[in-house]
Amino acid sequence: MTILQKPALPPKSSVVDYIATMISDELYQAIHSPATITSLLAENPTEPPGKIAEQLYGGEERPKPPPTLQKNVGKGDLDRANKCGKWGRERPSDLFLMVYHDVLSALEDDPLAGMVSPPLMGSCGVLPLTVISTVPDIARHMANCIARATSEVYFATNFWAYGDNTTLITNALRELSRRAGERGQKQKIVVKVIYDRGNIKQFFDNHQIVPPSSYTTGAVQLPSPDEIPNIDMEVINFHRPLLGTFHSKYVVIDRKIALLTSCNIMEIDNLEMMCHFEGPIVDSFYDMALISWHKALTPPLPTLDRQAAAGEWGGIGEAQPRFYQESIEAPIQGLTKNPTSPGSYVTPPSSPSATASPFCVLPEHTAQDPHYDPDIASEAARVQAQVLPLEGKSRVIETNRHLNAASHSTTQPTAPECLPGEEMTPYVLHPQHEPFPIAMSPNLTFYAQTVPNNASICTPQNLAWLSGILHAQRSIFIQSPTMNAEPLIPALMDAVKRGVDVRCYLTQGYNDGGELLPMQGGTNEMVVHKMYTSLELAQRKNLHVYYYVAKDQARPINAKFKQRASHIKLLIIDSILSIQGNGNQDTQSWFHSQEINVMVDSALICSQWEEAIRRNQNTERYGEVSVEDGVWRDEKGEEVEGAMGWDVGRFAWAKGFVGAVQRVRGIGGF
Repeated sequence: MTILQKPALPPKSSVVDYIATMISDELYQAIHSPATITSLLAENPTEPPGKIAEQLYGGEERPKPPPTLQKNVGKGDLDRANKCGKWGRERPSDLFLMVYHDVLSALEDDPLAGMVSPPLMGSCGVLPLTVISTVPDIARHMANCIARATSEVYFATNFWAYGDNTTLITNALRELSRRAGERGQKQKIVVKVIYDRGNIKQFFDNHQIVPPSSYTTGAVQLPSPDEIPNIDMEVINFHRPLLGTFHSKYVVIDRKIALLTSCNIMEIDNLEMMCHFEGPIVDSFYDMALISWHKALTPPLPTLDRQAAAGEWGGIGEAQPRFYQESIEAPIQGLTKNPTSPGSYVTPPSSPSATASPFCVLPEHTAQDPHYDPDIASEAARVQAQVLPLEGKSRVIETNRHLNAASHSTTQPTAPECLPGEEMTPYVLHPQHEPFPIAMSPNLTFYAQTVPNNASICTPQNLAWLSGILHAQRSIFIQSPTMNAEPLIPALMDAVKRGVDVRCYLTQGYNDGGELLPMQGGTNEMVVHKMYTSLELAQRKNLHVYYYVAKDQARPINAKFKQRASHIKLLIIDSILSIQGNGNQDTQSWFHSQEINVMVDSALICSQWEEAIRRNQNTERYGEVSVEDGVWRDEKGEEVEGAMGWDVGRFAWAKGFVGAVQRVRGIGGF
């Protein structure tokens, strides 16, 4: 068995210092080893995964230089990178392999920097569904997947705050227990929940087992064991003081489905993004989940010895062909709103959710009135109905109602009516496709446990972002609530100067207080102003920065008003390669938080994401800032109401401390 060793803290790097790194023989052998943390845990299921990880990849620390990137990766390097993943039928694109080659360099120093056993870093899978909508719509899909589980559920989130959205999840756990009992299932379904709620005890043990007396009360309110008699649930609270946040957000179900999302489970006004993956990549998520849990699993997960790659996968349901579209179109045809019951619709018997009656009413799935569907296609029909207009009503009014429901807002719409075919499409059903290459690109900053620093650039997440930007030839698209990471900005500016079209969707005023803390990088307004004013006039045509505008609005709304914000985290390079997941483009996500992201190699998926992102918001239409100074103004010359401005004054740090307190309390942007 190959034993790789962990590094000392690497020195800080600069984007201009990147030269060349080869995939070493030692790492190559580790990637091709049959042993993973999952496979060894399957042999010894009562052992803590953290102990197995130490045995498999631990050892004496050894200092090594930080990983580096090279602009022109040779064919030999690409071929070697290609052999370091199980990609399915097709060889990945050269762009993907160049970036993956650089991502792997982080594992030279720390084989677990990818938060997964090295043999599972590069894989493949399919994506039946993407959700681009509010937290309730994402929680609805999570709830349906949980209710349909048969063996186990692993649920990971950063922040969990009791409300309607958590109730969608807890109702699904109760429904899951009920179904298991109804089936006469002898073995209890195993549920693991992991979240981050700061606790003084985490200075001594980062992973705190939470007893039912704690997780059933206060701001959590998970079901008690008596409420879910056919489920065996265990809960962990994970944080690395001071700044080592567990910012991960994903769900793994029955080792068949992995849901990767941008959202915390709380009531908030954010637009979010969730991806539903199936296929071999689920084994990578599974291994990663075991590493995050760290402690012995009591009881063990039932599917430790069942690989996702060996099972059946890739389907939406029996009705799926009817809902596949060649372009992003509303997945409902021939449906009309039920005028006697707002929030529901009537559908002809040919619909997959119809019954034998001439017409049936499908009410909205809510925390107070759950309605579970048999497959994704039926879920999409139910959700899409909520933004279809009642007779005589407008699409904008229905979209406004749907967006307001996320945070119980009363915000009024300001956008004009959208054209038919341009309505919001919360659930994006993808055409049938072959498995495409997917690589894990997470961020695991062990160094944050001891001394807070902004030095750990050499992680798979950060190298994937920087390498993608470095190798971009035509276009870069970023959507992130915040953007101020120190290595990112010069990399984007370099891309602009070499003629790459750079488009950034940011949220106006998002977490401004927290971003004003020393060493955090500043607010979006400060960063964007500096980017534009640092460029020559001729270069500014390649930089397009927008502030998020919701689908029912005609101007940005400052995030401090808690009415409309975007929390999506997505980067797309040349419409071929994308990186999606938990990580923001800010200092916290780059250097301190544990983030889970995936790197996707699919022109089909990238093009559909680009179209759905454009369609489900009005950012491109109304949100672009001035190329003169990077400031958004309306036709009257007025800035966004509540904007702090790019010149925040001498005492901005005081506002930053207020923002830090809000983060700890869970009410700031995170």
